[in-house]
Amino acid sequence: MEQGLGGNGVDIEKKLQELQKQLSKKSMFEEAVFSIKSLLQQYYTSASPPLKNLFYTVVCRVATVLKTRYTAPGFWNAGLGLFLEGEQLISGTSERKHLQNCIAHAREHLGEAENRSEDMGSAQTRNTGFLFEGHLTVDPEPPQPDWLVQSNFLSAAATLFSGESSNEPVGNSNTSEEAANLVRQLFDRLDTMVPVILEDGPAAPRAPPASKEVVAKLPVTTVTADVLTKLGADSECAICTESLVLNDKMQELPCKHIFHPPCLKPWLDEHNSCPICRHQLRTDDHDYESWKEREKEAEEERKGAANAVREGVSMYI
Repeated sequence: MEQGLGGNGVDIEKKLQELQKQLSKKSMFEEAVFSIKSLLQQYYTSASPPLKNLFYTVVCRVATVLKTRYTAPGFWNAGLGLFLEGEQLISGTSERKHLQNCIAHAREHLGEAENRSEDMGSAQTRNTGFLFEGHLTVDPEPPQPDWLVQSNFLSAAATLFSGESSNEPVGNSNTSEEAANLVRQLFDRLDTMVPVILEDGPAAPRAPPASKEVVAKLPVTTVTADVLTKLGADSECAICTESLVLNDKMQELPCKHIFHPPCLKPWLDEHNSCPICRHQLRTDDHDYESWKEREKEAEEERKGAANAVREGVSMYI
């Protein structure tokens, strides 16, 4: 049994999932990253393979949140420390390579932030730029980053929604106009904002071979004249690309595409997907099947978030 929170890996898994949710809250991000790093140091080495995979998923989530939402050096310094720790502990080749890319990205971001800070100091010395909140800036004010536009939109939407739910006027007319303007601005930038909400997680693991039991149960049919007529004169096996002929034995996938049985089995062992539509068969790998379920749920959440933003914006346009 793993030695972890409460004496078992289930507690560690729950804690990691809770910390992953906290990453989206700006006020809790740094503390959550430090907690993830602490758990990684204490429990990763003795963790089970599924728990190690969850550790890696959460670390990758930190990288995604940083790239899509936060720019403050403090956040990136916290992330860099986590990536460095993960790169030392995680042994998988592809995982380590991804973490090395995260480390390089974090260092590049922190270097750019330092350069911007130095440029600001030089600009103040030259007494150029314009005054903004009591500080002298360099050149015209740059466009707001997407994460800031999104934050402003959510604040504006909260103001509008609270006014509607209470049936009371919201502040003064200027506040309402500013909120409405923010909504319009976000609507104009939905093409760039929605990908942020739909942000990708870590790269999908390679699919294990299809389950031998599932492959053995795939129906085998014989090509008849009616089948050839239905499929057309140019019909072929998409794997070997040989034309189908009368009385050929063909194996059918659940997606209804058919292939020569000797072609299909090695293909499923190597790729485990239909060569035409990419439909996947069930595998015997429990960890991979669990990952597919988690990814399916995450995809539904991402789609729901994107739809909520679009619907919220359209209500006020």
